[in-house]
Amino acid sequence: MEYHHVQAHTRLDTALGPVVMAASARGLCGLWFEGQQHQPDPSAWPRDDAHPLLIQAAAQVNAYLAGEARSFELPLDLSPGTPFQQAVWQALRAIGHGHTQTYGEVAQRVGRPAATRAVGAAIGRNPISLVVPCHRVLGAGGGLTGYAGGVGRKLELLRLERGH
Repeated sequence: MEYHHVQAHTRLDTALGPVVMAASARGLCGLWFEGQQHQPDPSAWPRDDAHPLLIQAAAQVNAYLAGEARSFELPLDLSPGTPFQQAVWQALRAIGHGHTQTYGEVAQRVGRPAATRAVGAAIGRNPISLVVPCHRVLGAGGGLTGYAGGVGRKLELLRLERGH
C-alpha cells in the first residue's frame, strides 16, 4: 500500500505497546502497533505531535484502552486499500464492541462467501488497528487466529471488550 498522502504522524505509548498513528487530509489513515506486520516505515513522513486529528485520535485510543470508551469518532481515510479491502474494512467497523464474527461471516457480509482467504488477507492489511476492529474476527471454530499486531494483543483487546 502506498502512503504518499500522509501529512503527519506521531507515536503514542499505550498499555499494549507503542503505536504509530498517521493522518492525511481526509482523516486518520494509519494506526499500527510498533513492529506490526505490514506497518509502513514512517520515517519519510513529517512528525507532528501537535496535529489536531492525531491528538484527538490519541485521546480516543487512551480512553478505549482504559475501558472508558467503546467506539471511535474519527474521520478515516481508507483510500490506500483496494475497493475489496475497503469493503472488508467497512464490514469490520460494523462489528459491535464486545462482539466477534468469523472470517466466513465477514466474507458473507461483503457479498463474497467463497472469499474467506481473501477476506483474511484484507483484514491482515488493515491500516487502522483498534479503530477498524480487526481484532474482533475469529477463526471458524471461534479460535484466535492471526493478528498483525500479535495474537497476545488480540486476546487482550477481546478481554478488554468483554469486561465492559
